[in-house]
Amino acid sequence: MSLDTAKNALFAKLAGVIRDPRVIEAMRAVPREFFVPSEDHHLAYEDEAMSIGQGQTISQPYIVALMTSALELRQTDKVLEVGTGSGYQAAILARLAGTIITVERLPLLAQEARRRLGDLGLTNADVREAGEVLGFPEKAPYDAIIVTAGAPPKIPQSLLGQLGFGGRMVIPVGGRYEQDLLKVQRTLEGYSTRSLGPCRFVPLIGDEGWEDEVGGALDDLL
Repeated sequence: MSLDTAKNALFAKLAGVIRDPRVIEAMRAVPREFFVPSEDHHLAYEDEAMSIGQGQTISQPYIVALMTSALELRQTDKVLEVGTGSGYQAAILARLAGTIITVERLPLLAQEARRRLGDLGLTNADVREAGEVLGFPEKAPYDAIIVTAGAPPKIPQSLLGQLGFGGRMVIPVGGRYEQDLLKVQRTLEGYSTRSLGPCRFVPLIGDEGWEDEVGGALDDLL
């Protein structure tokens, strides 16, 4: 199957389950093969997570679409992404929102993601190396936060504090390798939470996350 044929088949499938056509359009515009190892280009439009090295993954396209659509993004929104990885998710966010701050704890991944986003001309996506505090409080509050690594059972308070009123956060929460994908919304009364389904992500490492270990699980719906 050619890359174009696989791409068309994938997005036809996603269009049947994702209600926001803007998300599908943004994903179509971002070349996923640009964000995976060269030897895996022929697999870029399979609906599965893929290794990008250093124990990290590029997410399954369905999960990317689901999480992105749940954020209900507007062109004026300021978005925080925790876990840049290859930069694929940030590239999609950059086509749907005004400003993207994306943080990555692994310097090499941050450097490569910054290069890829620059090559695509996505100047509204700012890649930062992760600091001691989870997220990037210097630019808070955010209209939306997306976390692409699995957090412990308790939603990190530092991220809740960086979410503006009316803001939406999508985050995997639960065990080290199996989680529940949650959508959290901040209201004047507090926070509302609903589940989007079970998932598997590499663990969120560091403050309010898990201790570092070698290796990780691919992220995907169970």
